[in-house]
Amino acid sequence: MWRPDFPYLEARPAILEGYHRSFCVYSRYWRGTPERPGLVLGLTPGGICRGLVFRVDEAERDAVVTYLNERELGTYAYTPKHLPIVVDGRPVAAYTFVADEDHRHYAGELALSDAAHIIMEAEGVAGLNRDYLINTVRELEANGFVEPALHALLRTVEELTGVIESGSGI
Repeated sequence: MWRPDFPYLEARPAILEGYHRSFCVYSRYWRGTPERPGLVLGLTPGGICRGLVFRVDEAERDAVVTYLNERELGTYAYTPKHLPIVVDGRPVAAYTFVADEDHRHYAGELALSDAAHIIMEAEGVAGLNRDYLINTVRELEANGFVEPALHALLRTVEELTGVIESGSGI
């Protein structure tokens, strides 16, 4: 949501029912390493997900889908799906990626403290795993979305940061 990296005509608030965001996918490259994997977000069943839907020009559609498939399906545990979302009170079909629970990189729903420790300690090619969490929460807030579970995770990571910086680390 905070780094689409494809051309779009507009971004609108949308609601996806039946799924929620979760740090449930291991990242062994972008936000971690094979030895110390990080965690990235995936959509998993249950709940509700508020976010943005991007409308693309019909002439760009195939190129955008190809780009997204290459970006999201190459190393992560996602399955592409067309799912119904609600935009301005109307149902719309959206191309999405949901977490693949059968993939070897699927971490599942981890306990808050376990996820926080993984995120706190991981770093990959794209940088610190905790920066991914921070940037996600900031982008959600900037768009008027509040996700208590992600805020709780961020608070736990911040508490770990204080413990580590005070010298009584993990």
